[in-house]
Amino acid sequence: MSLAAIVILTACPKVQDVEDIPYEEAKTFIHEELKYLYYWNDEIPDKVDYRNPVEIENFYNSLLVTKDHWSWMQEGKEYISDEMGVSYGTFGASLSQAIKYHNDYDVKVRYVIPNSPFDKAGVTRGWTITHIDGQSKDDLVNSGKITTIFNNSNPSDVHEFVFLDTEGKQQVRNIQSAAVLNMRPALIATIFDGSSYQGLDERVGYFNYLGFKAGNDAFGKPMIDDIKENMQMFKSAGIKKLILDLRYNGGGDSRASDTLVNYLAPKSAIGKTYVTRTHNQDLSKENESFQIKRIIDKSGNDLSLDLDALYIITGPGSASASEMVLNGLMPLMKVEQVGDTTYGKPNGMYVVYYPASKQDYEQYNHNNFAGLEYVFLPIAFYNKNGLGENIPDDGIKPGLGARPDDIYHDFGPQEDNISACLYHIINGKYPQLPQPSRFMFTKSNSSRNANLEPENRDKHYGKFYDVENHFIINNLDN
Repeated sequence: MSLAAIVILTACPKVQDVEDIPYEEAKTFIHEELKYLYYWNDEIPDKVDYRNPVEIENFYNSLLVTKDHWSWMQEGKEYISDEMGVSYGTFGASLSQAIKYHNDYDVKVRYVIPNSPFDKAGVTRGWTITHIDGQSKDDLVNSGKITTIFNNSNPSDVHEFVFLDTEGKQQVRNIQSAAVLNMRPALIATIFDGSSYQGLDERVGYFNYLGFKAGNDAFGKPMIDDIKENMQMFKSAGIKKLILDLRYNGGGDSRASDTLVNYLAPKSAIGKTYVTRTHNQDLSKENESFQIKRIIDKSGNDLSLDLDALYIITGPGSASASEMVLNGLMPLMKVEQVGDTTYGKPNGMYVVYYPASKQDYEQYNHNNFAGLEYVFLPIAFYNKNGLGENIPDDGIKPGLGARPDDIYHDFGPQEDNISACLYHIINGKYPQLPQPSRFMFTKSNSSRNANLEPENRDKHYGKFYDVENHFIINNLDN
């Protein structure tokens, strides 16, 4: 389904006689929308001052209840870029630190997007950044410059990076940021066997998936194909054991998560509920349960995997839709959770476009977003699995598979979380945890003051949103 198929959920009254005051019409619109579909709609005031000149985002946030630290909004162009996987002025890399377990404040490359400037320069996960343009990592982090360089670079910017690679050898690269980088949600899809991990006597699939996306990319190719094509590759290879790596997956579109769940769930789960949505009291009629169904192609071939074992690698970055997949599948099949505790986002949102006339929506549904100004994502429902279990606010905790993220090695059988899954497949138990000091390079004392701000500390981190046609557009201004 393309981005053109997105339809918004609304039943708000007409906006009439709006004077030329900044944002007044948009404020009126979103206030009425929240009174209708917001999960805590009974706490939304009936009357607000639309004429107050406060910015639209501040107005929107002022309507949200204190307990809600998930609802958010974007400008239209930001939303569409995000949905299409387009990033501007980027090096195509994610950074992290191994503070929690290893007490290591080095700044390491967490992953690299294929065909990005870092990828083309040969930089891989596990490399350590020591200097940029002659400034030390500590100074860059403490001053906030490292965030500016990675998030707000101009396309012409060239920076000198000094790294230590995974062997501790210094590597110097002059790297120019990309004007535009088109990113797909599937980071890695591969198969391990005895030649890649000693003692493995069968083929094991590995799928590292960064975000649940179902719209079209910048070239018009459906993002959901990243799931379909790779699951079909595993099916053709006869894969019966799969490692699903969601440790950096902050969630996304329910169409993609539904598709992945139906590829993974066994035949014994057909017709069983994997998630139930509960809305506010006024919309209780919209409460809905979703059941497992098989993935069947046009020729009638069953493409679902029928796995013997599913390993899901998680971490603090695993949020929302990722947690729904884990929480939804655990009652239906044997799932081994490996890694760290998930983020903890038990709810989801609907996507509300503005402007919102019938003509506007006709354009949106034909892939014309030229007039889209704002996108609001208010929490509208809570999720439970087939057993009625919520996603805990403090996240889903792994059991015996608990272990820290290994940002010292590139993804593969040598990376600790992946290795632990393969070890468990062979031995039926997990290996010992890595020693906290075994990977560490020498660091200065000042490194303890240089703490990156992870993206999952953003109060709006994590998305599980529905853009399907669950609500009928009516009473809109023509």
